Amino acid sequence: MSKKRSGGGLSPAQQAAKFLGVSVLAGAVLAGIALPAFGALGLAAKGSVESFDELPANLKTPPLSQRTTILDAKGGTIATVYSRDRTVVELKDVSPYMQKAIVAIEDSRFYQHGAVDLKGVLRALNKNVQSSGVAEGASTLTQQYVKNVFVEEAGDDPTKVAQATQQTLGRKIRELKYAIQVEEELGKKKILENYLNITFFGQQAYGVEAAAERYFSKSAKDLTLPQAALLAGIVQSPSRYDPVNDEAEATKRRNTVLQRMAEVGDISRAEAAKAQEAPLGLKVSQPKNGCITAVKGASFFCKYVEYVFKSDPVFGKTKEDRAKLWNQGGLTIKTTLDPQAQESVQASLKEHVNKSDKVAAAATLVEPGTGKIVGMGQSKPYGYGKNETEINYSVGYSMGGSNFGFPTGSTFKPFVAAAALEEGRPANQEYSSPYQMDYPSPVQTCDSKPWVNLNGESLENESESEKGPYRLRKAMELSVNTYFVQMISDIGLCPVVSMTNKLQVVQGNGDKLPEVPAIALGSKGISPLTMATAYAAFAARGMYCTPIAIESISQKVGQQQKSLEVPKSTCSRAMSETTADTINQLLKGVVDSGTGQTAGLTDRENAGKTGTTDSRKNAWFVGYTPNLSGAVWVGSAKQNVEMKRIYIGGEYYDLVYGGKVPGPIWKDAMTGALEGKDSPNFNYIALPEDNPSRGDGNGNGNGNGNGNGNGNGDGDNGDDNGGTGDGDTTFPDPTISIPENLFQGNNGNGGRNG
Repeated sequence: MSKKRSGGGLSPAQQAAKFLGVSVLAGAVLAGIALPAFGALGLAAKGSVESFDELPANLKTPPLSQRTTILDAKGGTIATVYSRDRTVVELKDVSPYMQKAIVAIEDSRFYQHGAVDLKGVLRALNKNVQSSGVAEGASTLTQQYVKNVFVEEAGDDPTKVAQATQQTLGRKIRELKYAIQVEEELGKKKILENYLNITFFGQQAYGVEAAAERYFSKSAKDLTLPQAALLAGIVQSPSRYDPVNDEAEATKRRNTVLQRMAEVGDISRAEAAKAQEAPLGLKVSQPKNGCITAVKGASFFCKYVEYVFKSDPVFGKTKEDRAKLWNQGGLTIKTTLDPQAQESVQASLKEHVNKSDKVAAAATLVEPGTGKIVGMGQSKPYGYGKNETEINYSVGYSMGGSNFGFPTGSTFKPFVAAAALEEGRPANQEYSSPYQMDYPSPVQTCDSKPWVNLNGESLENESESEKGPYRLRKAMELSVNTYFVQMISDIGLCPVVSMTNKLQVVQGNGDKLPEVPAIALGSKGISPLTMATAYAAFAARGMYCTPIAIESISQKVGQQQKSLEVPKSTCSRAMSETTADTINQLLKGVVDSGTGQTAGLTDRENAGKTGTTDSRKNAWFVGYTPNLSGAVWVGSAKQNVEMKRIYIGGEYYDLVYGGKVPGPIWKDAMTGALEGKDSPNFNYIALPEDNPSRGDGNGNGNGNGNGNGNGNGDGDNGDDNGGTGDGDTTFPDPTISIPENLFQGNNGNGGRNG
């Protein structure tokens, strides 16, 4: 009995037997008959190899995975993404040199034999026995194509790939039968075209078009003779013959291909000799795969598009279905991203915040009335290195954002005001708004169990001089904490929760807001995209539209293009037009004479609200014009940086608040995004005169500060020193104490490491 060699391979006698088995098998396959048991050759161990006739008759060829191109709203490329970098081309778009080179080196009798080349099998057998090794293979191009189909179908599953490439006679039987089918159905030219499109050329390039682009930065139709020979030579062993990493070995292999082309008469020996003397002439283009390569800082938006695709049932019923479609690629995805707005967002962030700062900033712009996301960026770039992050601070956790979003401070107060107006409270509603007060108790919730202040906890305004009574307009301009807590006590928690539900305001982790009075002061973490979209409903006169990022998608399957259904924005009425118009007038006052003066635009009507939270760990500005809404957040993703005595963007700040840093970022981003665009006005509504019975809350220029600490006030102190100053006055730190039982779950200090 023959024994294996010391190296673990088969002895020459065993190799001869195996190759003899293959040749007999090939003959049997060509005759189209079922094979008997070949026990000595291991062909028919019952249950491990099916008889030829029992195999499925049709080879299922999955669509070839290709690169996907993500475009902005104007048609410019944002990024290309792919699991396989491939662009399918027709044979007429492949250089004749390339067609001849691949046939000459891989299967020179391709046009003379059928699915199996018996002469080639016997020739390989003879050479391999003589060399006591495997010196030559015998697979035809058709068989290689079938094998590649199996590999393509396996995708990135290592187990399936191993099964598709295992060196067993069982696989060979399946491969041979399918090869016969392919030869009968497709013909030689189509088989060659398919092979050139499916095969791997190394350097992440699948198919000849991607290979030509990768190695020579040109199309496959423009390949010269030596270039074609180089690519054809790579196929046998892409790692061994990689010209980027081993030019000498690749040159030898190229010259072997040229010599073979001359031997089979495709080129003259003189042509071969001349081409062999030519340099490789590489002009390598680096792979540009994934959102990390996106232009204009749109990497995070690009990833958001991917998350949308992989999570929305419109693209497939199951997670696996959607992932398969995404990996198959060949998609052209036109998005809602406006290049002008995106460029403005990134320029503003770069101007005001450095990527190496202790804190980060994120900004998102949304179009009212459509839900289109037109800009999304942040100060820390997408990546894996120092001062980079994969976390998209603009969105919720399920879409690649922070664990919990970020506490919003007083930017939440307009939702309370809108709820009160919807409940019939007048626009000049007055509350006593003392400097300090206990949290009201009990406060009605949506069920029969009211919220109760069991521990007698209290809250206060920023300054002792800040005391009412106040009416709504002044309370909003100055962001008076006690006013809005009294308002939520008056109307109850259920109207506020109902309003935020209509505006789809949820926490960053997807949970609904708890029914506790502290939500009036922005205690819970919310994403900038959620805030920008909610405020867009004010601009759209009460119509809330769900955010969308995708305009259209077409998919290339083979040479055919088809359109895919995409998610649509759903618009619904969140509040009456009168309520929205009233909120617009109230928030105009914030940028005209309140805490947001530093953010106000000078060339068009605008409105907005500032917010600053516990120990100044978060600062916000959320604002809008009738045709654009935007939210800006500044803070630490880990919620561990207090923005006091801090440098941001190279500028020193004693204290950071909503009107300072977030406000100017918003102003510059919006100015650039809206340049050259229409400047419509809000629908004007007259607000009642604000003549409270006593006190005006100005406090000699200090009445506009409200930072209450514990993630609950806006701390927007010193924005304008009572409406006229420059914001440089130093104010005491927030001093509010928030009762533990006010909160449910995480208290807004979340955020994955970033």
